Formats: sequence, structure tokens, C-alpha cells
Amino acid sequence: MTGRRTKNGRLLAISDLHVAHPENRALVESLRPGAPGDWLIVAGDVGERISDVEWALATLRDRFAAVVWTPGNHELWTTPGDPEPLRGEERYRRLVQVCRRIGVLTPEDPYPVWTGEGGPATVVPLFLLYDYSFRDPHTTKEESLAQAYRLGVVCTDEILLDPHPYPSREAWCRARLRETESRLDARDPDLPTVLVNHFPLLREPTRVLRHQVFAQWCGTEHTADWHLRYHASAVVYGHLHVPRTTWHDGVRFEEVSLGYPRERRHHAGPPAPRQILPAAA
Repeated sequence: MTGRRTKNGRLLAISDLHVAHPENRALVESLRPGAPGDWLIVAGDVGERISDVEWALATLRDRFAAVVWTPGNHELWTTPGDPEPLRGEERYRRLVQVCRRIGVLTPEDPYPVWTGEGGPATVVPLFLLYDYSFRDPHTTKEESLAQAYRLGVVCTDEILLDPHPYPSREAWCRARLRETESRLDARDPDLPTVLVNHFPLLREPTRVLRHQVFAQWCGTEHTADWHLRYHASAVVYGHLHVPRTTWHDGVRFEEVSLGYPRERRHHAGPPAPRQILPAAA
């Protein structure tokens, strides 16, 4: 683990920047820390093009004392006309390489320790994907997918998120779970964690979705106890585009999505990163 001494700073978080939208890109350009010691967690879905992800994270890294990134599904898409048409694991590794070059921490790096107010706490960026287990327990994966297609509520991942070299997205998810559990079990057990994943670690936050069939693209039941098992003081996620704070088993869960411009039309005030530590009063 690595510790970075912080003074008069906060641990902040945001996700789902979607900088291909000009309004969102302008918001990223306007983001500034409130104090020199502020860290920023970026919990995925920065953009679809590697160049856009690099621009956004490099811009933020120039301003914040540390930036911690974990990928969303959009970073893993291979879109038509992409100048870097990498797929699956190769695409993810390329993003990690980009982040390391610009000084942004990833799920492949030693977990940093927040030592500012509210700490110490190990900040754990996770890359876990999903395995279609957030579905009606009385249905198979095939039946749940068929229902989604009938309703016209199908995640674009089915077209653009290639799991290569794994045979399926759930196989990639299983591999990520095994690797991540091993690293988490080796962490300092005396420190609480801030668990950061693009997808919610629990099924419960997805109950707010209008179309419940979409939840199958939102996580894995395998992580249902991780907030307790790994002594989380907070859990940060995005993906749902429903920013809010909820509590589960006494642990604070923060959905920190910026989301699409159309989703913010009726929100009051400019969007801002959420404060994770110290816990807001």
C-alpha cells in the first residue's frame, strides 16, 4: 500500500462523466479542488474513446493531489471508427497504461491510503464487471435476456463490450473477482476501506431502476457482503445515474454519477463531486 500525506483536504468522488457530451466536457474543465490536499475518485464511464479518457483524467490530475480511477462499461466499449479498436482485456490494460503515464491510480496499482481527516482508510478501486446475477431468481440468464429484448431494454454492452480473451462477460467477471479477493485479503486488516466500483456491490440500489430487467447489467451477487467483509467505511459507485446516499448494514453507499445532460435538467445547482471523507455532517 502507498500512503500520501494529506493536509486540509477531502476525499471526493464523481463518476459517469461521459465527456463525449460537450456540456459534460465543459463541466470537467470547470472542476477544481476546494483545498490543495483534495483527492478525487473517478468511478468509471469517463468516455468511450481512450483519448477522451486520457484528456479528462489528465486534466483532473493536474488539479487534484491524487486521482483514483476505476473503469466503467463505457471505457471498455469498442465503438465503430475507434482509432484504438482494442477489445476486452487488451483495452483495459491500455487504459491502465495511460493512467500510469499521467499519474492516475488504477485497480492494478497498490491501494493508496487516505491519511487526511476521516482516515486513515485504504482506498480500493475495483474492476469487477457483472455476471447477470442481478435478475429475477426464478429465471435463467437466457430467460432474463430474452425478456430484456422483448421489452427493448438492452444494455449496449451486448454489442460493444467484447470480453476477449474470455468466453463471456461473466467469465471475465469471475476472473476479476478471484484476483481482487486475493488482493483484498492481503491488505492491512486494521484499516477500514473505501470500496470504489463502477457497479453497485449490492442488488438493493438497483431497485430504484424503472426497468428492473436492466439490473442484470449492474453487478454481481458475489459482492453482496464485501462492505462488511472488507470493513468498509464507505462504498462509492456510479452506473445507475441516480445520485444519492443510502445505508446498508450501517455502511454508507454513495452513488456519485454526473450522468447525461438531459438527466440534470431539473437538478438544482451545478453538479459537484461528493465528499466521501471526512463524512459530511
